[in-house]
Amino acid sequence: MSILTIKNLTKSFGGRKVLDSISFSVPENCVFGFIGANGAGKTTTMKIVLGLLAADSGEIEVCGERVHFGATKTNRLIGYLPDVPEFYNYMRPKEYLKLCGEIKGLGNPTIKERSERLLALVGLSDANRKIGGFSRGMKQRLGMAQALLSEPKLLICDEPTSALDPMGRKDILDILHQIKGKTTVVFSTHILSDVERICDRIAVISDGKIVLENDMSDLNVPHNSKTITFDFANEVDSDEVMQVLTERGFAPTGYETPATSIEDIYLEAIV
Repeated sequence: MSILTIKNLTKSFGGRKVLDSISFSVPENCVFGFIGANGAGKTTTMKIVLGLLAADSGEIEVCGERVHFGATKTNRLIGYLPDVPEFYNYMRPKEYLKLCGEIKGLGNPTIKERSERLLALVGLSDANRKIGGFSRGMKQRLGMAQALLSEPKLLICDEPTSALDPMGRKDILDILHQIKGKTTVVFSTHILSDVERICDRIAVISDGKIVLENDMSDLNVPHNSKTITFDFANEVDSDEVMQVLTERGFAPTGYETPATSIEDIYLEAIV
């Protein structure tokens, strides 16, 4: 089953075509990497999915329901984490989530239970100070808790790790890994190492067009490989090294063609 389906989506700004009849689908319970350089059309696509922008043409369905600009009911099925989430800095985390829960129409017992569970998930159970004193990474994790508060069928994360340090990026990726299988995630990014770590399927967008869509398992991308590759100036050098290794009892038992990296695949797709 596809949680998100996009068909022939087109959008222009001032005569410039930002999205050029793009189509792709996101299977249920996967982490879907939506990959592209800054300005490729990722955020525009996400805003149209959320009903915040009107498409020039095309169709979008979330769980089989059509998305309509400005009055879409499908947002009840969606959680959203923008690249820079905004907060009321004078509030504390539980106060903020309580407000968000009330806006979503949740009852107080539900808000309390989910807030405690989600704050534990994102590592903020003991962070009881005002949000204004939070680091960028802590705010991003609180934004993740807010996005998951209504237990959405689809979680949209728009460049959630782009401005974080390595530890902050790891925290967000670990959270996405933990919720994998419980909700479907669309993970918009230009950081290829993040894609390689957590994504099940990807679509690459370049100049407003989808240039590649496939499962990660079909792309021959290595995961945490322990292989070491040596480059030699010429074939003679490599033959001599193999001869020395063989003489000393280190003869290889086999060989394999190195797997293509996600960077290689991305660069080939956008050329």
